[in-house]
Amino acid sequence: MTITVQKSNGRVTYSLPIEGVTLLKALYHIKKSEDNSLTFSSNCRSGVCGTCAVRVNGKEVLACSYTIQDGDLVEPLTYHEVERDLKVNKQKRRETLKSATAWLQAPQEATITPEIVTISEKQSDCILCNSCYSSCPVLEVNPNFIGPFALTRAYRYSSDPREGSVKTIIDNIQTNGIWDCTLCGNCTEVCPQGIDPKMDINMLRATSSQFGYSDPNFQTMDFGFGGF
Repeated sequence: MTITVQKSNGRVTYSLPIEGVTLLKALYHIKKSEDNSLTFSSNCRSGVCGTCAVRVNGKEVLACSYTIQDGDLVEPLTYHEVERDLKVNKQKRRETLKSATAWLQAPQEATITPEIVTISEKQSDCILCNSCYSSCPVLEVNPNFIGPFALTRAYRYSSDPREGSVKTIIDNIQTNGIWDCTLCGNCTEVCPQGIDPKMDINMLRATSSQFGYSDPNFQTMDFGFGGF
């Protein structure tokens, strides 16, 4: 069995004497037995922390959860600064949480029922693996896009009854935010926690309309009625 790894100095193919193991175990085997310069990130090894996210055959996965297949191509996350080999710097993407002001703006007392908890329970499961950002085509043309997990976090707090100023959150996600999303669903497809950022962004758009916002691109769209 072989896998190819995109290293900083080019692609390297490694032969493995093991099968049916996770990619993370394979990477540790390579580092220990074949190439001690191979650099990657890992932590919990249990699919909980999101540290080991990479791309395999063009799709984001957690290395500790993915079982290797013969011929796999392993690459670092896209739209991230590559520090070395598969290790990337995630700090810039996490700064988007500040842009989205994804926290309670004006806390107020509220009764929290089990039904209310379920509204945003899934969004709270985000492990900041950055897979959704790596899969997002918008970042290729707009590196300032707030992005999926920050918008999911914004939805989580905008739907919280303890938030006394939902409009503040909504105001702060209009520019480089919800209207820039193409709703392609890539982020939803790759999320290891089963979160649906696409739906969260749709919900934020609905809330935005309640505050008088609309898609700023709507007026420039061509519906084929030119000349009438």
